[in-house]
Amino acid sequence: MRRDVALLFATRAVRMFAYGFLSIILVLYLASIGIDAGRIGLLLSLTLMGDVIVSLFLTTRADAFGRRRTLIAGAILMALAAAVFAITRDFWLLLVAATVGVISPSGNEVGPFLAIEQVALADVAQNRDRTSLYAWYNLGGSFATAMGALAAGEIATVISYRGVIVGYGALGLLLAAMFAVLSPAVNATHQVQTHIRSRGIIAKLSALFALDSFAGGLVVQSILAWWFYRRFGLEPAMLGAIFFGANILAGVSALAAARIARRFGLLNTMVFTHLPSNVLLLLVPFMPTLGLAITVLLLRFSISQMDVPTRQAYIIAVVDPSERTAAAGITGVARTTGAALAPIIAVPLISGSKDWLPFVVAGFLKIVYDLLLLRHARPE
Repeated sequence: MRRDVALLFATRAVRMFAYGFLSIILVLYLASIGIDAGRIGLLLSLTLMGDVIVSLFLTTRADAFGRRRTLIAGAILMALAAAVFAITRDFWLLLVAATVGVISPSGNEVGPFLAIEQVALADVAQNRDRTSLYAWYNLGGSFATAMGALAAGEIATVISYRGVIVGYGALGLLLAAMFAVLSPAVNATHQVQTHIRSRGIIAKLSALFALDSFAGGLVVQSILAWWFYRRFGLEPAMLGAIFFGANILAGVSALAAARIARRFGLLNTMVFTHLPSNVLLLLVPFMPTLGLAITVLLLRFSISQMDVPTRQAYIIAVVDPSERTAAAGITGVARTTGAALAPIIAVPLISGSKDWLPFVVAGFLKIVYDLLLLRHARPE
C-alpha cells in the first residue's frame, strides 16, 4: 500500500509538471504558427470539451475496466495529442488532436486521472485523514506545476515552443510506464454499481462546480500568461518565474486548508478561503504597474486553492464508497465542462481593448458560486 501511495503521488507530480510545462507556452505557440485569437479560443474550448467526453467515458467505467488500465489509456492520449501538435500547423488536425487527446491549457488537471487517483488513494490509505492526504497530494502537484512552468520558460527561450510540446508528449509516455507498475490494489475492491444512489447531491455539486470552473476558465494559466505578455511584454522566462511562484504559494496553502478544515469543517473552509481570493482576482487588471499586478496575483494564488483538498475530501465523504469513482469523475467532468465554455469568450477579450473584462466576470461569478455552495450544499 505504501508503494502505491508513493507511486500515485509521483504520477501526480509528473503529470502536473507536464501541465505546467505546456500551459505557459500553449497560446504563444499557437499564435506563433499563425492561428488567430478567435481560433485559439475555439481550440482551447474544444480541447476542454473533448476532455469532458473522454473523462466521462473513462471515469464512469474505470472501476469495471480497471483503474490502472484506465490511467494508462489517459497517459497514452496525452502523448498522442502532443505528437500531432508538434508535427502539424493545420488547424483542423490540431482541433481533432486537442478534442480526442489530453491537453491542459490551464495548468490544472484534465483527463480521467484526478478522479481515479484520489479514490484509489482513499482506498489504499484508509486510515489516513483524507483532507490531509489530499493536501499533501495537491502540494506535490502544485510544486510540480510550478517547476514545469519555470522549465518551460527556459526551454522555450533556449530551444523553441515546439520543444516544449515534444517534452509534454515524452512525459505522457513516462506517465503510462509509471501507471503500469501500480499494484492491483489500486483497482476497485467493491462490487461495481450500475445505479448511482447519490445522484441528487452529485447533480447539485456538479452544477455548482461547473459555474466555478466556467469562471476560472476565463482566466486559466495560459490566458493569464497571454495577458501578461500583451500588457507588459513579458518573455517566456519571466512568465515561467511568475507562475512558478504562484503555484508554489497555491501548494503550500493546501496544507493550511487541512488544518483549518479540522476545526471549521470542509464546507466552511471551501467557502471562506475562496471568497477573498475572488476579490483579489477582480483587482489584478486594474493594477497600474507590473509589480503590483504580480503582487495581487500572487496574493490571490496564496489562498485561491485552499478549497481544492477540502472539495476532494468533501465529495468522498458525502457519497457511498461504491460510488466514489463515479462521483469524483462526474463532478470533475462538470468542472471541465464549465471551463471548456470559457476560453472561446476570454481569448478574444484578452486580446482586445477590454482585457479587464474576463477578470471581473470571473471574480463575480466565483463569488456567486461561493454563496450558493454555502446555502445549498449539505454538511459533511
